[in-house]
Amino acid sequence: MAEPAPGGADVALIRASNPGPMTLSGTNTYVVGRDPAYVIDPGPDDAGHLGAVRAEGEARGGIAGALVTHSHADHSAGVERLGAPLLWGAVGVGDETAWQPDPGTAPARELPEPIQAIATPGHAFDHTCFVWRDVCFCGDLILGHGSTIVPPQAYGGSLVDYLESLRAVRELDVTLFAPGHGEWIADPRAKVDEYLAHRAEREERLRQALDAGERSRTRLLAAAWADVPEALRPAAAAAMQAHLEKLADEGRDVEELEP
Repeated sequence: MAEPAPGGADVALIRASNPGPMTLSGTNTYVVGRDPAYVIDPGPDDAGHLGAVRAEGEARGGIAGALVTHSHADHSAGVERLGAPLLWGAVGVGDETAWQPDPGTAPARELPEPIQAIATPGHAFDHTCFVWRDVCFCGDLILGHGSTIVPPQAYGGSLVDYLESLRAVRELDVTLFAPGHGEWIADPRAKVDEYLAHRAEREERLRQALDAGERSRTRLLAAAWADVPEALRPAAAAAMQAHLEKLADEGRDVEELEP
């Protein structure tokens, strides 16, 4: 069922039925504008979900194309079944728990007015946010609940890039964030500030443990991510590696850590 955007923006949210620890209540697909409409993040390759997306698009005068914020499969795998041309992004492989540094290729075409693309790497090397009027479709850069995972460089992530991307979208003149998972975000700058503070807090805990002489990855994770549920510990370990890579870039010696 399509959910209208708050504040009167001509955007509909259709949530895929793929809930989980990484996808929250499911992947958010957005149908934007009308005569024609555009789809942002078609979501997983699920016939029921994509049928609902197509129906919403047809009610808006037809779908002229799809845009993908990043190539993780829970956002992009439905592109082919949707049947609309891919105007921006690439289609990944694997499921929503797998970070894929090598997506399938798809050339970016000229974006329709007034949609603008902003490069926002960090969660994925190819991550892009889209701005349409006063709405920013922020993919997995920012979620409607909790925090997003920033994987290490081996899986296409970068905490340094991610923080720069957060600061970039903080300066946008928008009133609404439409995230890749979770609920609408009606106070974009406050949410970005919350995310920046959260990352700084994690890093400070990690720094304190390192300064105290801790060299065990297991105990470092326990010190800085003690509040993370067991099901998300592997993702937290990946996030910790991204923090360690950032510290290494800043000159910190973190090469000789133990398991």
